[in-house]
Amino acid sequence: MNNQLSTRNLLGIKDLNEKDIQLIFETADNFKEVINRPIKKVPSLRDVTVANVFFENSTRTRLSFELAQKRLSADVINFSASSSSVSKGETLVDTVKNILAMKVDMIVMRHPYPGAGVFLSRHIHANIINAGDGANEHPTQALLDAFSIRERLGDVSGKKVVIVGDILHSRVALSNILCLQKLGAEVMVCGPTTLIPRYMEDLGVLVEHNLRKALEWCDIANMLRIQLERQDIKYFPSLREYTMMYGLNRALLDSLDKTITIMHPGPINRGVEITSDVADSEHSIILEQVENGVAIRMAVMYLLAQKH
Repeated sequence: MNNQLSTRNLLGIKDLNEKDIQLIFETADNFKEVINRPIKKVPSLRDVTVANVFFENSTRTRLSFELAQKRLSADVINFSASSSSVSKGETLVDTVKNILAMKVDMIVMRHPYPGAGVFLSRHIHANIINAGDGANEHPTQALLDAFSIRERLGDVSGKKVVIVGDILHSRVALSNILCLQKLGAEVMVCGPTTLIPRYMEDLGVLVEHNLRKALEWCDIANMLRIQLERQDIKYFPSLREYTMMYGLNRALLDSLDKTITIMHPGPINRGVEITSDVADSEHSIILEQVENGVAIRMAVMYLLAQKH
């Protein structure tokens, strides 16, 4: 197998082919074994400097990338827009060019505007990894989700995955749909009509508004949180009503005539889209997703560094 990615940046799942995804998974398998050793470091990126450039708040993604960089022995610099010259009016390109002038090889960027990574890739030569651009894509989350399904169920191909919740504002949903389809899974989205974009059926995705029917169909349910911070109007009457219609609780899970696997990209709003007794149950692979996130991000950075 060719051990090179077909792209020099990871801007979105749409830029990867199935071979790229399988290569990332095989590389992550090796790194997962590394991070479970007593000494968790390898010198793979010892001469590489990575800048984490976050124009939007993040806890888990940022920590996961930082840990992955340190496990690979990279030099790391962290940039937070809220305390930077961006707040003084500096442009995105100028900000990043100033960072690159410090001889940075790779940029991990989160930005509130869709397409920010694509825009930046036209102006700079460093490798760029999109850590989330608005409501567009979040490719490493989709990769770690699919990797976690492969780990729990053996293969992604042929599996039925339902993504439940705020599809309209979710970058995780779009990246997951593209990644799962490339790996041969069937995908359904489930949520209130107001939170499901009209183009879903154009993507070859099934649409269901009844949570029970969706759960009876699927092998895996990926529960998304309601992204209140991205909603400028009310899309449903109340959180309580949303929970009654689309919240996953233990009674509903136990009433199914089969066992399904539960996922969540985090952060969890316990008691809204998912109850604690489901999130912490044996059906859940939420903590495995977190562990796999480090291995996947190690794999992506290692493979992109080969292209530099």
